[in-house]
Amino acid sequence: MVFLIDMKIPSGKNRFFVYDLRNNKIMDKGIVAHGSGSETGVRGILKFSNVPNSLTTSLGNYSIGNYYTGKFGKAYKLYGLDKTNSNAFKRDIVFHYYYDVPYDEKDGYICNSYGCPMVNKKYFERIARIIDASESNILMSVYY
Repeated sequence: MVFLIDMKIPSGKNRFFVYDLRNNKIMDKGIVAHGSGSETGVRGILKFSNVPNSLTTSLGNYSIGNYYTGKFGKAYKLYGLDKTNSNAFKRDIVFHYYYDVPYDEKDGYICNSYGCPMVNKKYFERIARIIDASESNILMSVYY
C-alpha cells in the first residue's frame, strides 16, 4: 500500500490516492489540502519548499511515523525521505484532519494548511485504519 498525492490536481478534487501495489489499483481517493505558502497567485500553479516557516507543501516521499494526539486530534508524524522534504519533522509537517476540508469533490479550491497534507475527518478515519492495521511502513508520496 502507498499513498499518492498529486498536487497537479486542483484542491477541490480528489488527489489523495490509496494505491494497492499488489493488485495494481486505486483502493480509495479523497480531497487533500496543500500549504498556504504554496499559493503563487496564479490559479493552478503551486510552488513548493522545504524551508521552515514557509507554510508550503514539500514534495517527495515520506515515511509515516507514529500517531499522537495534538490540537487537530489524532495525527501522524511525517519523516521526509528526500532532500526536498528533509525538514518535514523539524517543520512539524504531519498528516491530520481538519473540519473545513470538504468530504465530497467541489468546483474551485478549498482551505489551505500550514504545509501539512490535511484531509476531511471522515476520510482521515478511513486512512488511519489502514495505517494502524499495516504490518509495515506505508510510503506517502507527494508530487507535482
